[in-house]
Amino acid sequence: MRQLLECTTDAGFIVDVQGLTRSWNRAAEKLLGISASDAIGEPCARLIAGRDSLDALVCAQGCQVLQCIADGVPVADFDLKVTTGCGRCRWVNVSILWFREARTRSLLAVHLMRDIGARKKTEELVQKLLDSARDLVSIAKDPTPQAPSSPLTRQERRLLRALAAGRSPAEVAVELGITKRTVRNHLYNVNRKLGTRNRLQAVKYAERSGLI
Repeated sequence: MRQLLECTTDAGFIVDVQGLTRSWNRAAEKLLGISASDAIGEPCARLIAGRDSLDALVCAQGCQVLQCIADGVPVADFDLKVTTGCGRCRWVNVSILWFREARTRSLLAVHLMRDIGARKKTEELVQKLLDSARDLVSIAKDPTPQAPSSPLTRQERRLLRALAAGRSPAEVAVELGITKRTVRNHLYNVNRKLGTRNRLQAVKYAERSGLI
């Protein structure tokens, strides 16, 4: 199996039922930026630190993939956001195979990963376009929001200016040095003050009213 893994362009590695890495091919070194010497013997969850599309941690102690294998349940391929050795986030698609070690009859899980960053960027762009279309429809239905009930704070104005410049909420969070949750809280307060329903309405109203 180790020899076969070296013949594939997929990043491939083998994990035992305890979650420890037993093998790590050259493609895994290249994709994940972690050498085989650093990976073998280490917990897979720590090496991969994978998260799903909602940013929930998938790779953790008591991995569901390994549990499914132990229970004999097939595992469909899935997308995962992983962290490389240099701290960079990368989207991959993961396929799982399993086999029994000839000598000990222990279950081993083969993980095969391939980069899907380009596909994810396309999906994110499509989602942004859909969100913008929905926001524009909402504006058309309610083009004249009420006057603000209280003045915007300096931070709220900075947030609106960043959104008006085309930045996403995640990018705004980085630019302002705040969390995504804080961005959502600021947007909630801005919409409440301006009488708007979403961030696009708030930005358009603030621009028309000279607030930003």
